Amino acid sequence: MSLTSEPVIDRRPYRWVVLALSWAAFTMTAVDRSTWGPASVSVGEHLGVSLAGLGVFATGYYVGYVISNAAGGVLTDWLGPRVVIGCSLFAAGGFMVLFGETDSMATGLAFQAAVGVFAGCDYSAGVKLISQWFPPQDRGFAMGVFMTATSLGAVIANAIVPSLIAASGWRTSYHVFGAASMVIAVLCFALLRNGTHATSAPRAMPNLRPLAHNRDLWLLGLAGFGGLWGTYGFITWSNALMVKGSHISAVQAGIVVVIFGIAASVAKPLMGLLSDFFGDRRRIPTAIVLGTFVVALLGFGTRDSLTGFLWMAPLLGVAAYGYSPLMVALIPKLAGVRLAGSAAGATNAFWQLGSTIVPVVLGAVFQTTHSFFLAFATLAAGPLLGMLLMLGVREHGVTDPMPAVETEATAR
Repeated sequence: MSLTSEPVIDRRPYRWVVLALSWAAFTMTAVDRSTWGPASVSVGEHLGVSLAGLGVFATGYYVGYVISNAAGGVLTDWLGPRVVIGCSLFAAGGFMVLFGETDSMATGLAFQAAVGVFAGCDYSAGVKLISQWFPPQDRGFAMGVFMTATSLGAVIANAIVPSLIAASGWRTSYHVFGAASMVIAVLCFALLRNGTHATSAPRAMPNLRPLAHNRDLWLLGLAGFGGLWGTYGFITWSNALMVKGSHISAVQAGIVVVIFGIAASVAKPLMGLLSDFFGDRRRIPTAIVLGTFVVALLGFGTRDSLTGFLWMAPLLGVAAYGYSPLMVALIPKLAGVRLAGSAAGATNAFWQLGSTIVPVVLGAVFQTTHSFFLAFATLAAGPLLGMLLMLGVREHGVTDPMPAVETEATAR
């Protein structure tokens, strides 16, 4: 069906406020997640954790993150994205602060998992808000801007955390970013407004059966698993691998990841804008970007100096994140706006399984082989799988049963 069967969505100026706040919330959870990369070695030394054991902390976070993505999407469609995004971000920030106080591995793992549990909800809430406030022909760009949060999180963390650690220890970075998350959460709760369909029906648990039988959403979820295997495997392990495998300094490794993140941040909205311009067709471009990601990871794995890493970082940044706005923009197209929150949460739960598994796998590979290249070849297997699966996705629109979308103010 054509996307014109979706409810009519006006281009109201307030949509830019929605996009800005959704992006700010998602950026803070990305910063919280990315803080572990540059801080991991210092935290491990303080807690007496081995190099392979550091991956368990990242996995602890992503276990919570996967759970909250699946549940957070349903909560978003049930309670509304404003409540979900404000409350979950505030709680995630609180547990970041608590992690900065930990002195044992067990407590640290518990707090990391708790951060992940609450940090996973703002993604589906943001996708739902953007789907409500932006018409289909504008969503590629809007989702591209929204998804810059994940790469900007890596930029901010790698630009600030090494200096904070050098100046005052690793705890400060968790205290600072946790408090900032709580402030953004309050702003979101105060200023965001849900888009509401013109219906007087009360809120109810969404019917998820159409999603369970949607073949293309399943393929999209599995393809994203492969993509995020490579992306978050790189974010989680690249600092430690460059320091331990190529013997560059932690600050130099941080610079490489900052350049990687800047390139990704520029690529995301441009990729989304191009998909809007060329008629909202996103399957083949996604497969091409994932294929480029495979080549970039293998190329990065052959470098052995700071100069080589700096040359490869921009291409890797574009490829490691360029597919994400295209995939996210496909979600309301394949599932409909009404179930966009649940579909976003469900697909991202599949995507984040890659993030959950890869830290432990990659740590074991590197500790066993001591091979920098084999570690990156292990990462490249994920986007290769994603590229093949994307070729099987069929792009089509879904009819939402509601006739129009209004703001809360105009619906009253």
